Amino acid sequence: MSQFKSPNDLPATAAAGKIQFPLPNFLTMVTESFGISRAGTIGLVLVIGLMLVSAGFFFIHSAPPSTITITSGPEGSVFYTNACKYSKLLARQGVKLNILTSHGSLDNLERLDDATIKLDVGFVQGGVTNGTSDQLVSLGSIAYQPLLVFCRGTPVDSLAGLAGRRLAIGPVGSGTRTLVSTLLAANGIKPGDTTALLDWDSETSAKALLDGTVDAVFLMGEDASAAIMRQLLLAPDIHLLNFTQAEAYTRRFSYLNVLKLPQGAIDLGKNIPAHDVYLIGPTVELIARKNLHPALSDLLLKTAQEVHGKPAMFQHRGEFPAALDHDIPISADAARFYKSGTSFFYRYLPFWLASLTSRILVVLVPMLVIMIPVVRSIPHLYRWRNQQRIYRWYRALLVLEKELLKEPERSKRQALLKRLDVIQTEVNKLKVPAFLADQFYGLRGHIDFVRQMMSDQSPP
Repeated sequence: MSQFKSPNDLPATAAAGKIQFPLPNFLTMVTESFGISRAGTIGLVLVIGLMLVSAGFFFIHSAPPSTITITSGPEGSVFYTNACKYSKLLARQGVKLNILTSHGSLDNLERLDDATIKLDVGFVQGGVTNGTSDQLVSLGSIAYQPLLVFCRGTPVDSLAGLAGRRLAIGPVGSGTRTLVSTLLAANGIKPGDTTALLDWDSETSAKALLDGTVDAVFLMGEDASAAIMRQLLLAPDIHLLNFTQAEAYTRRFSYLNVLKLPQGAIDLGKNIPAHDVYLIGPTVELIARKNLHPALSDLLLKTAQEVHGKPAMFQHRGEFPAALDHDIPISADAARFYKSGTSFFYRYLPFWLASLTSRILVVLVPMLVIMIPVVRSIPHLYRWRNQQRIYRWYRALLVLEKELLKEPERSKRQALLKRLDVIQTEVNKLKVPAFLADQFYGLRGHIDFVRQMMSDQSPP
């Protein structure tokens, strides 16, 4: 704001006799250039500063974490091996993957459901996810998980034929044990009867089967290594159970799939297996917590495509990962990924640069969209407000002039003159910005004009 005073109040250089104006500070520059009051300028600066601080806070806290944690399976298992592959691929994008070993799917699911455990994602086989927390989402199915049943002695063609024998069904906390218990119960085999159900790990179970300590073992990739499975497949005295009722199992348990191990698939020269073997098994899901960063969701699914998208024994190229409908719903971020892939920046830029670019756009674009119209409107509003203050006295001056022209009596004209003095006094008190100086001085000149007109028309 500027209150116009006499030139005598301005500093001058005595030697040169020239008026020297002080250099304006920042607030004065904004005030005089854009027509904002000093208080308004301070308020605007504070608002912009607050918006910038908020944008910076959001920019920092919206960044995807550089470290995530996955719960896998026992060391050496297929789950653990896949987690190690994920770790190598994620490291190329600057993301560190911490791997927590576990007993298997059930253990992984319980960990993910426990908010006190620092965890992001985990491998969980289908069939064990019923009744879980609504704080979990699925990023999709990543592979088939065949159930391999290795037996000694006389071959059997159904699980019911294993009644009364010694069976290693997997350790407590594994999805293998959960699934096998369900399938055995469907065949009338339950804990406490004549069948011995042992909760040994895959390595102990395989060794016991080779030694003849147990009659059958149930193995799945979540807790068994590919090496152990291959060892049992090539063992001469051990055969793989052919699920002749595979179709019936999938009708009864919707999460199961019919899988075929083709003749000679293990060893063409030795023709192992000697005939097609039908198996059953669920899919493996990549389960995450709902608060998983969208950028990490895309990165994990892109990594899953590299690890699981290749053709394998039980799948075709590009079959996985897939958004298959199970107990845990597919996350919105994963659904978008399956529909349209990764976003533009993450498709063509390194992960860190894509994250930085996308966050800049998310923060700056909305802020500019809001700030630019607001900032541009403030000078117009302020100009309008100050003009109204000047126009107010112009209206009063016009009314006074009309009354003067109609009033011939000297006594009444004196009262009008006092009103003119009040108007002049109030106008002199006005503080207006420099860009309205012409209107301000114009108003003062018009007041003098009306006063002169009154003098000219005064009776002698």
